[in-house]
Amino acid sequence: MQDLLVILESPWPWYVSGPLIGLMVPLFILIGSRSFGISQNLEHLCAITQPRSIQVKFFKYDWRVSKWSLVFMLGVAIGGFLAGNLFANPDAIQLSEAALAMFADWGLSSPTSFNPPEIFSLTITNSLLLIFGGILIGFGTRYASGCTSGHAVTGLATFQVKSLYAVLGIFSGGIFSAYLIVPHIRGLV
Repeated sequence: MQDLLVILESPWPWYVSGPLIGLMVPLFILIGSRSFGISQNLEHLCAITQPRSIQVKFFKYDWRVSKWSLVFMLGVAIGGFLAGNLFANPDAIQLSEAALAMFADWGLSSPTSFNPPEIFSLTITNSLLLIFGGILIGFGTRYASGCTSGHAVTGLATFQVKSLYAVLGIFSGGIFSAYLIVPHIRGLV
């Protein structure tokens, strides 16, 4: 039992976790041509909770057909909670010297953790950035007809051209943000 806890509390290398995630694609296809993704659950939740007095046509569909996806989302949330609390690695994350130097260059007062308090504290500016970023991600997810996991895992594995475009856009936007936007946000925080 102790060996199992050591395995669960330790970071898994890419060559173990990557194939495990990749194996979800054939598993989901075998159990009913389902797509590995999470973003459509927000649409399902809106369809479930839509008041009868509002009746938005977009949310008028039989969400029960996709209840497996809601169970999957619940499992992801429970798994994340367990991994972050019950099976959390007790050792602090070891950041590279380059990451520490980058945080110092950004003017962070304590660049010793993965979550610098200047970025992850709940201030008005940080809250506005989170809200604005969430709106952009939500719009992008809807516009691209799926999220990163849906396109990058299922879409690319099933050779969907639209998923290739989506993944190229996602990673291009991430690189653009990391090098041209994030370093300048420090002045706002």
